[in-house]
Amino acid sequence: MTENYNNPRIVVLNTRAANVHSVEKALRKVGADPVVTSDPAELASADAAVLPGVGASDAVMKALNTLKMVEPVKEFAASGKPLLCVCVGLQVLFESSEEGELAGLGLVEGTVQLIPTGMTDDLGFAMKVPHMGWNEVQFTEDEENRNRLFRGIPQGSHFYFVHSYRCVPDKRAEIAATTNYGVEICAAIAQGNVVGTQFHPEKSGEVGLQIYKNFLDLAATMSSSPNGTK
Repeated sequence: MTENYNNPRIVVLNTRAANVHSVEKALRKVGADPVVTSDPAELASADAAVLPGVGASDAVMKALNTLKMVEPVKEFAASGKPLLCVCVGLQVLFESSEEGELAGLGLVEGTVQLIPTGMTDDLGFAMKVPHMGWNEVQFTEDEENRNRLFRGIPQGSHFYFVHSYRCVPDKRAEIAATTNYGVEICAAIAQGNVVGTQFHPEKSGEVGLQIYKNFLDLAATMSSSPNGTK
């Protein structure tokens, strides 16, 4: 399914608060050979990394602190290598969250806020929080100008969401995709090599697998380049 590159070394960070096995399975399905690890040294030697997360942001940040992974993740983000963050993995990129008390990684300026409760849809039915299920996603850039991870995916594709909190970046230019659930939801951010999705690509069928395929192809291209860049 992927181009004929040497297989890059991709790590999936195991914070013990993440659905790592679904992410690992999706990566293997597109031809990757990922390593699931909690070892900072493994991260440092990787060509690309995935930071998944489920549940609460404090649980992920507590795990990252306990595992002494906070600075290694920041250093990896600064290295220019591809870093994909999923669901709560996206939320902990921010400075703070209304969900918990622990500071986030602070790699994206902004906050994580509770989705407003008490909203109703166009038919007057109550909109439940958490936001759970398939929802249409609109990319903020056209195909040619999108982050590479989102190319080859039709505008208006549906992805699977499970979350009660929404990311609110200070800089709208960092929003790569949105969805609507009574209010605008930041569905994805892109900050150079750091990309985060509020939805779960590994639970989103073929369009989700396309993101992992793009991620693998990008990692392979960068790892095979003499200076490690495109």
